[in-house]
Amino acid sequence: MRIIFMGTPDFAVPALRAVVDAGHEVAAVYTQPPRAAGRGMALRKSPVHEVAEQAGLTVLTPARLKSPEEQERFSALRADAAVVVAYGLILPRPILDGTRHGAFNIHASLLPRWRGAAPINRAIMAGDSETGVSIMRITEGLDAGPVCLEVRMPITVDQTAEELHDELAMRGARLMVHALSALERGQLDCRPQAENGITYAKKIDPAETHIDWSRPARDVHNLIRGLSSHPGAWFEAEVNGKPERIKALRAVLARGSGTPGTLLDEHLTIACGEGALRLTEVQRAGKRPVSAEDFLRGAHLSRGAVVL
Repeated sequence: MRIIFMGTPDFAVPALRAVVDAGHEVAAVYTQPPRAAGRGMALRKSPVHEVAEQAGLTVLTPARLKSPEEQERFSALRADAAVVVAYGLILPRPILDGTRHGAFNIHASLLPRWRGAAPINRAIMAGDSETGVSIMRITEGLDAGPVCLEVRMPITVDQTAEELHDELAMRGARLMVHALSALERGQLDCRPQAENGITYAKKIDPAETHIDWSRPARDVHNLIRGLSSHPGAWFEAEVNGKPERIKALRAVLARGSGTPGTLLDEHLTIACGEGALRLTEVQRAGKRPVSAEDFLRGAHLSRGAVVL
């Protein structure tokens, strides 16, 4: 079929490649405009933009889709369907109606649970043991359209958001290819979402990223996993006599108790409000991620030290 692809971050790249590899004609790739990034604040193309250009595809980067001119340009592509994966712009009604079959989205949750911007992070932060990916026909409501296909998968006990992100991106790409095949045959069955069980995955607020050691160890563990590796859950420790913000990237539940925030041993086991947590991978500001052992070797923190 003739497809318009709309996506921006790394999560969307496997889907773009899968659509191309499946033999569909990509009429155009819509992605967010280049943004200033890095220390030099140079303009940087999105991951989808880079991959699309490498594949020789037409790339369009409108800042918005509300103007009649942009909507006419979209319709003039005469596509059979739009594939939307973390694009980053709201699609107005003329865009949704601008292809023969409509627009279909890869959403990284089992809808209606975790509609919204951060479903992977929120699922882990909430301690969910299962998630999945859904192919949804887009409507004007926030992730409220009918679900056409879904695949379920467990969330393992120490799995991070980064690991789950990569797995769901690949599964979503494969599922979208199946959905397009069924759509082409006229056999794609999309059903309304359940009216109960709706939750919303709001964007991560920076205020949520600071670790509160007075919380139960399992809650802290879920926070660390859910924010790893970006934006990262953090705590403050006195490193070589100076306060420093440290990202906690990986941890495991551990035995022990004590005043919350206190180091219980020489292995970066930290007391929580209930139980304890052993950090296994951390990152100092401006440094690469390191093991807890390497961090302690340079930070000189010892049993009884307190982190905030």
